[in-house]
Amino acid sequence: MAHNDYETLDVVLVGAGIMSATLAVLLKELDPGIKLEIIELMESGAIESSNPWNNAGTGHAGLCELNYTPESADGSIDIKKSVTINTQFEESKQFWAYLIEKGSFGSPKSFITSVPHLSFVRGHEGIAYLKKRFQALTQHHAFAEMEYSEDRATLAKWMPLMMPGRDPNEPIAATRVLGGTDVNFGAVTKHLLDHLAKQPDARVKCSQKVTGLQRNPQGWRVSIKNQADGSHREIQAKFVFLGAGGAALPLLQLSGIPEGKGYGGFPVSGQWLRCDNPEVVKQHQAKVYSQAAVGSPPMSVPHLDTRVVDGKTSLLFGPYAGFSTKFLRHGSYLDLPLSVRPSNIGPMLAVARDNFDLTRYLIKEVLQSEEQRLETLRGFYPEAKAEDWRLEVAGQRVQIIKKDPKRGGILQFGTELVAAEDGSIAALLGASPGASVTVSIMLELIRRCFPEQSKSQQWVDKLNEIFPAMGKVLASDAERYREVQARSDELLQLTEKEAALA
Repeated sequence: MAHNDYETLDVVLVGAGIMSATLAVLLKELDPGIKLEIIELMESGAIESSNPWNNAGTGHAGLCELNYTPESADGSIDIKKSVTINTQFEESKQFWAYLIEKGSFGSPKSFITSVPHLSFVRGHEGIAYLKKRFQALTQHHAFAEMEYSEDRATLAKWMPLMMPGRDPNEPIAATRVLGGTDVNFGAVTKHLLDHLAKQPDARVKCSQKVTGLQRNPQGWRVSIKNQADGSHREIQAKFVFLGAGGAALPLLQLSGIPEGKGYGGFPVSGQWLRCDNPEVVKQHQAKVYSQAAVGSPPMSVPHLDTRVVDGKTSLLFGPYAGFSTKFLRHGSYLDLPLSVRPSNIGPMLAVARDNFDLTRYLIKEVLQSEEQRLETLRGFYPEAKAEDWRLEVAGQRVQIIKKDPKRGGILQFGTELVAAEDGSIAALLGASPGASVTVSIMLELIRRCFPEQSKSQQWVDKLNEIFPAMGKVLASDAERYREVQARSDELLQLTEKEAALA
């Protein structure tokens, strides 16, 4: 292809993970005539953060994650974040249920499983906090089915693997919600990409690297190198989405948009202990989250999880944090140093200054021995045997560093959408609860970057068809919440949870 010979498309999406796949399918549903391409660096989609072994697979719904319900200075529990995440996950379920109902999305059994979500605490302080959290959450209709117990016989039924061998005098408590889920986000992504492949004017190209982003009056000229044969091509696109996980930050910097200035990335790698021994696995049917150790960051919240991947059930415990200068698991050690810019060096240095605790925590985690990792696991599962568990390396997470007027820079745990003022390009930065709330994030992107079309009757009608109720309605209207949840659960075959768990 000659240098000035290029193809014209409406939308280019970089990265074939759950974010780009979701956005591409949503856009094709809203406007079947849209022309789009997903560009993926690896040989197939869902290899990085969307891969089922690179994330916890928790259908994050705020049911068990204690870091989403912080205790305020006056001792009250703030449940706002849990309610938001819960209703956003219900939006994701509505989208998947809609695609299943259309008959173009494979079986829900391949990607979603009913798994109770439990919060587990040890010690009097932990119990006092959990009790207050339970009282605050159960006043909201989204958490009305939550149960609380300190009774050891009850706890032994809820988490049979975790009780034998425990000190009988240790104060412990737990909450349980039967309606939790385990989600294989890699399988969801593959279903989305397969669905997309059947649509006209939609394609996914793998082993392709974006080497240039040039703004012009028509949108963006995207330069692409084929990693397999070294050839180059160019696409003219009206809109570009940078949904490439850890690689989104360098691409945002490559675009040069002023809205991207000042952002930096702090990469954190993760490790898990994994157990495939069926005798152990069958004794634990739950995702059990606890409190992070004092001084450790929110992404270090320990949990013992049931995982269902490709029809096989395993247990996962962790995460154990690590540090690498790579922005992707398959990235380069130069990713972090090459991301430093005059505009973000101030915020990055401010974060380094203010986060000595985090640095110390990461160094301690990296230097942990196998025995020390097992010791942490035994806080959950006292009779754990070393031979049943093996260490798995998880995906890279790049936490956001952004400018802050007071401190110079802050480290942010979560996700952030950065878009150009004219809506022609957007990037998604950050990590958890990411995959669970992808649909809500992409709906926000559509509202911001396609403002005119979003107001058109065609798009409004289609969105109402896909989403019987949006998050704000679900958060305030108990009856609507239950209706919509029941419909989604039926289509996703998450009904009769008790029977499924027996």
